[in-house]
Amino acid sequence: MANPNDGDKLSEDWGLDSVADVMPRAPAGGKPGEWDTMLEGNPPKEAGATVDRVLNQDEIDSLLGFDPNAAGTVELTGVQALINSALVSYERLPMLEIVFDRLVRLATTSLRNFTSDNVEVTLESISSVRFGDYLNSIPLPAILSVIRAEEWENYGLLTVDSSLIYSMIDVLLGGRRAAGAVRVEGRPYTTIEMALARRMIELVLEDTRRAFEPVTPVTFRLERLETNPRFAAISRPAHAAILIELRIEMDDRGGKIEILLPYATIEPIREQLMQMFMGEKFGRDPIWEGHLATEIYAADIEIEAVLHEVDMPLRRMMSLVAGDTIMFERSPSDPVKIRTGEIVLTEAIMGRIGNQVSVRVTRPLNPPKVTMADFEALDASREGK
Repeated sequence: MANPNDGDKLSEDWGLDSVADVMPRAPAGGKPGEWDTMLEGNPPKEAGATVDRVLNQDEIDSLLGFDPNAAGTVELTGVQALINSALVSYERLPMLEIVFDRLVRLATTSLRNFTSDNVEVTLESISSVRFGDYLNSIPLPAILSVIRAEEWENYGLLTVDSSLIYSMIDVLLGGRRAAGAVRVEGRPYTTIEMALARRMIELVLEDTRRAFEPVTPVTFRLERLETNPRFAAISRPAHAAILIELRIEMDDRGGKIEILLPYATIEPIREQLMQMFMGEKFGRDPIWEGHLATEIYAADIEIEAVLHEVDMPLRRMMSLVAGDTIMFERSPSDPVKIRTGEIVLTEAIMGRIGNQVSVRVTRPLNPPKVTMADFEALDASREGK
């Protein structure tokens, strides 16, 4: 057992009056049970009080479902998953981004010539939205252009906001180049304003056609101009669409042009837009194609020279005996069919060389009915299944 005098000896070694000096003293008026709280570094609790715990940043990110280090393909959780449930994922279309980068360069030159002013066009974003959500988000007043893609047989939207319209009108009609935003008066657009906006929209549509030309030929035609989003409904509200936002700046003035293309509109050229570079071929190996073509050219094939074919009853066939004659309604100068299997290749005239029967081809081979497009359509149907 420890000697009680050991405590006094220890305190003498440390220079303390007693061993109790090494322990924290209880505050005046303290209550039992506060020692544990003080030793843990927490303030004492008052009777009936609740302790508010502050979340750290990692806990907040986990609650909201946000992870700054996660890749874009990670499944969303928490509040962010609820927020993004109404959104649609943007399918990566590399060639579409190249097309609209090309549109920025073309539109910059065209609008500079159109306005005789310093115009800068920038591509702000390419995103995926639902059509109904986009219509509800358009700030009014604005001009909505319903455009038709002739070759794709579908529609799109081109929206010009009011600030760009008034800025363009000021530039074209010689208005003052005052800094600051143009005040929108909340009145309907006049005939002159609609006519000038139409000219600018047609110019942008022509540049869009030229931007798509290296990928696929397409003509964008302006169907009508609307100021009410309800009259510009070209798709169902729940359908997904690609939204392209272009920013047009003229010194200290300008605004935005938004081009909306539903996925149904660009579906005919989806494979071209998914290419990483111009002319990329999907699922084809040129080396394998060349080897296959060489082997096909070197392959042997049987051909038949068919003089004539006739149908007769089975009863007559069963009654044939040696010496019977079957009459063909053909003359020696009538052409003979040259075929392999069931495919007719060409026609020829029958003759004789020495003791052998021969045929002389009289016209070129028939063109094949099966083309590469048929094979591509077959592959596409298999992938769809």
